[in-house]
Amino acid sequence: MTRRELDAAGITDPGLRAAYTRCRQLNARQGRTYFLATRLLPLERRSAVHALYGFARWADDIVDDLDRHRTPDEPGLMLTRLEGELAHALRTGSGSEPVVRAVADTADRYGIDVTLFADFLVSMRADLTVTDYPTYADLRAYMHGSAAVIGLQLLPVLGTVVPREEAAVHAAALGVAFQLTNFLRDVGEDLDRGRVYLPADLLAAHGVDRPLLEWSRRTGRHDPRIRAALVAAEALTRDVYREAEPGIAMLDPRVRPCIRTAFTLYGGILDAIARHDYTVLHRRAVVPRRRRAATAAAGALKVAGARWRAAPAAAPAALERKGPGRG
Repeated sequence: MTRRELDAAGITDPGLRAAYTRCRQLNARQGRTYFLATRLLPLERRSAVHALYGFARWADDIVDDLDRHRTPDEPGLMLTRLEGELAHALRTGSGSEPVVRAVADTADRYGIDVTLFADFLVSMRADLTVTDYPTYADLRAYMHGSAAVIGLQLLPVLGTVVPREEAAVHAAALGVAFQLTNFLRDVGEDLDRGRVYLPADLLAAHGVDRPLLEWSRRTGRHDPRIRAALVAAEALTRDVYREAEPGIAMLDPRVRPCIRTAFTLYGGILDAIARHDYTVLHRRAVVPRRRRAATAAAGALKVAGARWRAAPAAAPAALERKGPGRG
């Protein structure tokens, strides 16, 4: 399938094909929900999405996998090196790091605003020093670079049926909704890394602070104040999903099933959190494999329908180009 995706995208250079293949491997291994949804995209657009995901994952791993670094300064130095490699690749179209080369090629092919990558790396660097966010406004400022820009990077790849700027606000909101979902799902794991991505003002409104979260994580015991705060965080996240949803209808009809599937699968994580009674400090909520498969299958049927509906419109145009009686 990798070869077909690359052929459909017109990627012929052997080095670039290897770079895009590396990105696809990262997506398949580390982004199960995201990768499942990308299977519903038109073949020619999948490689670009894998490249954008691969780059984001590469940077994210630098700041998240702190245990593997030899010195406290190493993550910052690695981010600086990554910034330099990206700037070089965006300027010249070449580079030694496959993931960077693939994402630079994608940015060039689709005319993606390169400042979005700079904003992303600013937020990644914040993860090296910032361990909590006093207000939701502070968190949203961070998520502009860590999540909203991902939606904005994807928009030229996906295509729209309205002016791109009209869809942009919804694309940015969808990136934020997905990340808020991850923050809620991973609150225990993030706490182990010394980070709290739930706004302190939201927690405080329910009598929760970092020491209480750490106590619950350490002892495995529950507290009704923590549950109330997590319920409020879920409600906040669902508000952002509602902000994002109108943008799906603004996309190219052929990509809507993919984005709708991702929308449903990530929303399903929130359902799982509620189903497990908000015990995210002690267990990771996941969408059952059977449910993920059923959602993907429904998306595949919509893809087939979109292609079938497009076919009658394409046929007359083809006949018109051939002209009558030219067989």
